[in-house]
Amino acid sequence: MKKALGLTLGVMTAIGGFVDIGNIVTSGITGARYGMTLAWAVVLGTIAMAVFGEMAGRVAAVAHRPVYHVVRERLGVRASMLNASSSVVLNVLTVAAEIGGTALVLQLATGVPYLLWVPLVAAAAWLVVWRMPFQRMERVLGLLGLSMLVFVVALFWLPTDWAALWDQTIHPAIPAEQAAPTWWFYAISLIGACLVPYQVIFFSSGGREEHWSIKDLREMRLNTFLGFPFGGLLSLALMAVAVPVLRPLGIQVNHVGQAALPVAVAFGGIGLAIALFSFLVATFAAAAESTLSTGYAVAQYFGWSWGKARPPVGAARFQFVCLATVVAAAGTVLTTIDPITITIVSVVLGAAAIPLTYFPVLVVANDRRYLGEHVNGVVTNTLGTVLLVVMVVVALVTVPLLLLTRAGQ
Repeated sequence: MKKALGLTLGVMTAIGGFVDIGNIVTSGITGARYGMTLAWAVVLGTIAMAVFGEMAGRVAAVAHRPVYHVVRERLGVRASMLNASSSVVLNVLTVAAEIGGTALVLQLATGVPYLLWVPLVAAAAWLVVWRMPFQRMERVLGLLGLSMLVFVVALFWLPTDWAALWDQTIHPAIPAEQAAPTWWFYAISLIGACLVPYQVIFFSSGGREEHWSIKDLREMRLNTFLGFPFGGLLSLALMAVAVPVLRPLGIQVNHVGQAALPVAVAFGGIGLAIALFSFLVATFAAAAESTLSTGYAVAQYFGWSWGKARPPVGAARFQFVCLATVVAAAGTVLTTIDPITITIVSVVLGAAAIPLTYFPVLVVANDRRYLGEHVNGVVTNTLGTVLLVVMVVVALVTVPLLLLTRAGQ
């Protein structure tokens, strides 16, 4: 049981990173509009996330250095300042989207306007970040997040044409009635939803919170290679259940509630309640995770004391950054900007920024001064280098596609 609970860091990272409000809606949109023709983007993003996460986790366990210590050392103070600043802005947008997403789910469940829920959700997220011990947070939210498996079960319950799904998956093609730039925009969005910097910051910093060392490498890899693919599986399930239910009716997913419709069709009111509960857990976990990641990034860059294991008074600046993040994010949502739009934009821009964080981690993972015999092997290096090239290409095309398609409209 103890070993199983040890995997909840990877599960929480997957739930809060892969399956946040943006991924819920983006997977629903792509399934309803394009079928499974963009499943390859989720698979690619999941592989990249697992490779990135394993390297960052190994550096944290062996060299006892979280991501932003590595970024500052390898990029230098000025370049890493740009990286840290962009990470903070993206994280605030992400926290805003997750707080807004949680509020939207509560609106669906209660009928109370989501703007009234925003301050309460923000306060709850802040209390979890401030008071709840790290291990308890990861276990509670990670285990509750398993409720997302209802989408996998629904896929088998619905009248799913498995042959057609598989054919679309292995033979991806842009549907004749859809515009190519928009199809590629959503491909980038799905990759970005899987591969966002705050996930790795949270994962590696969580390893330091739990005092990983060389003897914990096996646990770290289990978290990486089970947790992240679990998130990818859930993303594919969210996409796939939309195909037999939403696509034939021409329903376009513009709201989180529409993404839950396939489960409601499969299991009725009980299914809808479970789906909404899973959305609530996923978006709230993402809010807490991305808030902590902002505090981790800033504190690690400046060399401040940080971590949930420390009393708040012993890491006051770290806690202040987390609080300021929540306040700024809640204020952004209260301007009435659509949380879904915020998330899509933040995910896409995060995909553009990922090489700046990925590259220094890849370099350090090959440095024997840090890792000794635990440096990358040939397979990891080859895969890591290929994925870096892919990330650079994604970064170059992201903004043009964002502008050309008006954020996928």
